[in-house]
Amino acid sequence: MSYTNIDETTKSYITLDKLIRDLDMEVIYRAEGVEHVKVIASEVNRPGLQLTGHFKNFAYERIQIIGTIEWHYTNNLSKDIRYSRLEEIFSYDIPVLVISRNLPIFPEVLELATKYNITILRTELATTKFINVLINYLDYVLAPETTVHGVLVEVYGMGVLIIGKSGVGKSETGLELIKRGHRLVADDSVSIKRIDGGLRGQAPNLIRYFMEIRGIGILNVERLYGVGAVKGNEFIDLIIELERWDEGKEYDRVGLDEECMELLGVEVPKLVIPVMPGRNLAMIVEVAARNTRQKKLGYNAAKELDNMIQRRIGERKGINREIRD
Repeated sequence: MSYTNIDETTKSYITLDKLIRDLDMEVIYRAEGVEHVKVIASEVNRPGLQLTGHFKNFAYERIQIIGTIEWHYTNNLSKDIRYSRLEEIFSYDIPVLVISRNLPIFPEVLELATKYNITILRTELATTKFINVLINYLDYVLAPETTVHGVLVEVYGMGVLIIGKSGVGKSETGLELIKRGHRLVADDSVSIKRIDGGLRGQAPNLIRYFMEIRGIGILNVERLYGVGAVKGNEFIDLIIELERWDEGKEYDRVGLDEECMELLGVEVPKLVIPVMPGRNLAMIVEVAARNTRQKKLGYNAAKELDNMIQRRIGERKGINREIRD
């Protein structure tokens, strides 16, 4: 990988305080130092077995959720047993306890939350729906991420990440693609997360839909070209590296040898496009996107031509063998 302007980090936690704000949950009891409590697992746990007294392999580091079934079971326990089971759960230093469906809060829960300094939250959502929302949220915010300096555009439904050294023409190429009817996702800084085995890119909130064009300055693409010219995020299907033409370098002219670039453990097809006066880079990017789509659908023009040439060579060898015989 020749391009090095990549800052790679891994999101390993989210603070409980941010989770509360983002999911707009009701705070029943706010523990001291909640802004420092870290959620590190995207999985959640419904402590049904723990309420029966089974604590082997208790996933206490996960968010604990009490739904209708757990609530009614707990409500039917005697006060002494209920207090004992809940106290053992709280003693494991769980990150947070969430009550779904706006169910009433047991007095023992409030007492133990104060004793063990554990935050108690409540949501009006049904348990299954809330778990789906929560897991999707955690999968996203805890996903490995990296930042790449480049331009991300959607071209014919394909996410194309354009990278290269400063001043090579990334933003100008992106702007020409926008004029041709394609959509801008991010310019200059592209935040990338590994989601569902793929790479999804977007712009940081501060610079979303802005572009920097040397000689002009900062442009707001949404204001200039309308909402149809921008897109919030896109999965990356192709990486194109622009580099200034090097007379001494041998560039690929056939396309049989496919190069890939690895980001966050995911390999993405990559092309190196030499830049020189007179080359229509936007058109080349469009063709590259179309060709990559064809390859994804199972058609490879370079391989088809190579197969045709090999068949022709084989036919000629057969003819020559018959003549000799």
